[in-house]
Amino acid sequence: MAEFSIEPLSEDSLLLRFGEGIDARTNARVHQAARILRAAGLASLIDIAPAYATLLVRFDRFAADGEALPATVARVLHTGLRRDGGYAVDSGSTPRTLEMPVCYGGDFGPDLAAVAAHANLAMDEVVARHTAVDYSVAMLGFAPGFPYLLGLDPALQLPRRGSPRTRVPAGSVAIGGAQTGIYPRELPGGWNLVGRTPSVLFDPLRDPPCLLAPGDRVRFRPIDADAFARLAGSRV
Repeated sequence: MAEFSIEPLSEDSLLLRFGEGIDARTNARVHQAARILRAAGLASLIDIAPAYATLLVRFDRFAADGEALPATVARVLHTGLRRDGGYAVDSGSTPRTLEMPVCYGGDFGPDLAAVAAHANLAMDEVVARHTAVDYSVAMLGFAPGFPYLLGLDPALQLPRRGSPRTRVPAGSVAIGGAQTGIYPRELPGGWNLVGRTPSVLFDPLRDPPCLLAPGDRVRFRPIDADAFARLAGSRV
């Protein structure tokens, strides 16, 4: 029995459900399924949008294979199932890893002290733990280019702020529950701000416009305020 279900959302979209909630293993299956479908070369496939535990598939129902796509999707994924319940992924599908410079604390991360107090750690230790692991881009959402990142050290997990900010600066690196995220532009938000990156996460004139994609890996690198200013000033 395959570890997914297929639900019709509209006459030209399907929702593939692999589980519930936020779970790294379930999210990995979502991305593996997305790679299989993209590699299948289905003529009617228009778009695939991964989330934590689901995969949205949009298709052209008037294409030659459009009416048969739901059955084709099920067949393609069943074929890709391995005995351990995962999916076969070829060696060419290794995720990208991007390094993200971040200036932590101060005006760049006004909630760093609160995270440290909650975790009973020094602020330097919070930064060390936050930069010690590779994060997985579980999905993009909330705003164009906003990555939801899995892999946060459990000691750094902290609920969202009781009072959201009306303005969060672009590039702010934040913690919300068990996740880390990066605000791609100035937005309202209730996550705890620990730092800021000069990297531009979303640019509509860039191809592709989003710096990160679902399934990518991210590693944060600490920088000081002078390095932040240099990098921000060198952006094209």
